[in-house]
Amino acid sequence: MTRIRLFLCIIALSVPSLAAAQSMKFEEAAAMLAASCGKDIDDNCRGVNLDATRLRECLGRNQDVVSAKCKADYPQALGAIQQRITARTSLVKLCNWELNRFCGEVRHDPVKGLQCLLESTKKATPNCNKAINAAGYQ
Repeated sequence: MTRIRLFLCIIALSVPSLAAAQSMKFEEAAAMLAASCGKDIDDNCRGVNLDATRLRECLGRNQDVVSAKCKADYPQALGAIQQRITARTSLVKLCNWELNRFCGEVRHDPVKGLQCLLESTKKATPNCNKAINAAGYQ
């Protein structure tokens, strides 16, 4: 198995996500990308850092040789991945009040802070709960 396919499989298996039904989960997006574009990425994007922006740029530059299935699927898959990344990076900002109020000193530890936040959703504001859902944690 090539490095890129292995990376996509690891991402699909290791990223926790309990996404809302209207959003594609990390696992689904990575699986779609691997199935539709794995060979195209191996053939045309070797050495490209594996992030949504750089893969999108590489696949776009190579559209003349990328398979039709990949062309059809990669915008949706990479868009879903980028949407989750953006939601997860803004989670702390959107749930700052909850982290400060309910999580005390563990808020500075990313894992324990997230765990505390997820345990506090019944007391959280609607905006924080929306951010948690957008990040794929509920």
